[in-house]
Amino acid sequence: MKKKPIKRKTSFGLSSKLSQITKKSCPLAKKSEEELNYKNIRLLKKYLSDSSKILPSRITNVSHSKQKILVKEIKKARVLALLPYVSN
Repeated sequence: MKKKPIKRKTSFGLSSKLSQITKKSCPLAKKSEEELNYKNIRLLKKYLSDSSKILPSRITNVSHSKQKILVKEIKKARVLALLPYVSN
């Protein structure tokens, strides 16, 4: 019987893994400052957990600068009682 040659990976598959990794873009990159404000409750609720905690940017893929604006607007909406501090 003829044996099949064994293919060996010299780079342990790193090149194929690196090609699969793509940089995720910020979902708020296309939103303007006017759309990202405390009055837009529907948008702000997307970035809150079930217990009304603000989700971190590593989960939501929001850029650092937009995350700072988002947190500020969520806190402003909470003060004005548009968003809850704690959900039931």
